[in-house]
Amino acid sequence: MIRIGVSATNLRLFQLVLTVMLTSVVIYLYTVIAFNFFRKFYTKEEDGEKEYKCNDMLTCFVFHLHTGLRAGGGIGDEIEPPDGDAHEALRILFDMSFFFFVITILLAIIQGLIIDAFGDLRDQLEQVREDLESKCFICGIGKEYFDATPHGFDRHVEREHNFANYMYFLMHIINKPDTEFTGQETYVWELYQQRCLDFFPIGNCFRKQYEEELQVK
Repeated sequence: MIRIGVSATNLRLFQLVLTVMLTSVVIYLYTVIAFNFFRKFYTKEEDGEKEYKCNDMLTCFVFHLHTGLRAGGGIGDEIEPPDGDAHEALRILFDMSFFFFVITILLAIIQGLIIDAFGDLRDQLEQVREDLESKCFICGIGKEYFDATPHGFDRHVEREHNFANYMYFLMHIINKPDTEFTGQETYVWELYQQRCLDFFPIGNCFRKQYEEELQVK
């Protein structure tokens, strides 16, 4: 279940990266149109000095990417109005299409993917919490099996399969020279290097071993 959740989150992140790339490409196309046809609207005069926001392709692209995305009404809010210009209708179409495709659609998709990604992470954390409360982290046996006796599960995860003890043991062999390993430590170290967890008693515990011995007798 956790692996499925991680895969889902990775898929969301991949979709987010692709959408950001698509948004950048769309903004670049608008930059090309603006640079070739509407550059005069990107000149702003303040205190007698002219500020050129689209004097070259790089500056124009950065302006659309940085300012156009943050403008609530799109790039049209940040450049000179087309009132009375011969290309007024085309400018209006340019402004409206930028607002519709970039601000309304693409940004909404990006925000939705971010929200979904955090939602997936929250669901994974909730699943992990539920698993830790209902199963032994080391052996994976359910709580109901141990709770046939009073405080059975709590005693099991505290004494028999204490997670901290396993982590301490792993840190011990990681920091210990391999020339000083015992036979058991060598076995665990080789499995650890292969990222294999077969040294964990998955599906097994002292109680199950004891019950199996009684059945044999």
